[in-house]
Amino acid sequence: MIDWRHWHNEPYLTGGIILLGWLYALLAGPFRGRLAPGAPYPTRQAAWFYASLLLFYLAVGSPLDQVGERFLLTAHMVQHDLLIYPAPLMFLLGLPPWMIDPALARPGVRRWTRRCVHPATCALVSTIVISAWHAPGLYEWTLQQKLAHVAEHLMFFAVSLLYWWPLASPSRLLPTPKAPIQMLYIFITELGMIPVTAYLVFSKDVLYPTYEYAPRLIAGFSPLDDQITAGVVMKVIGAAVSLAAMGVVFYRWQRGSEGDGPKHAPS
Repeated sequence: MIDWRHWHNEPYLTGGIILLGWLYALLAGPFRGRLAPGAPYPTRQAAWFYASLLLFYLAVGSPLDQVGERFLLTAHMVQHDLLIYPAPLMFLLGLPPWMIDPALARPGVRRWTRRCVHPATCALVSTIVISAWHAPGLYEWTLQQKLAHVAEHLMFFAVSLLYWWPLASPSRLLPTPKAPIQMLYIFITELGMIPVTAYLVFSKDVLYPTYEYAPRLIAGFSPLDDQITAGVVMKVIGAAVSLAAMGVVFYRWQRGSEGDGPKHAPS
């Protein structure tokens, strides 16, 4: 039986996380004087950023990855929820405007990026990518091929940065939209995830062979029970995050804070 207590320490994982942390330290430290003369060290943003990197590692490097990949779809779904919701949100909250806006201000970049972070684009891309990876053929492929699994996780994180941008933009050049648009955006993206969750919950067949034939870590917890639970977890966590985000947006709207760009971001 595969040891589910395994921690991943592959060079591409730990090295990539260390590289991101090092680049952030350079931008926030030695290069801060060039990017934002006189700006203090972004203590709060740095805490968010490094917490994001830590959470990303815990999601894909801890035993949760091994359990989710080899034994329980429910564990895999929890892992994906960590990559989709808190980790990318904290990543964006960790970026001061002066760290990202110089790159966005370059000719052509701002216009192209504006299209990419338009709420309609973010909703469409994030919903399609996340849903498509749950198709039986693709999902089972990621469970059998390590590189495909890595690509899936990176794509989840990348499109989730898009998902959170209209709600937590770190840029003053490309700020968040008005509160009513944000709330409509949250509602539409939540509706868009209903088909994939319903597919998992209401399917009468086990969709992914890996979990159908995996050793049972929990006695009496059948593969179909696992699949239904995974779908419920996916939907409940997504709905809870959407409600929380909508509540924050509505609260700040009522307090007259809309139009302040990054200040709209949930914190």
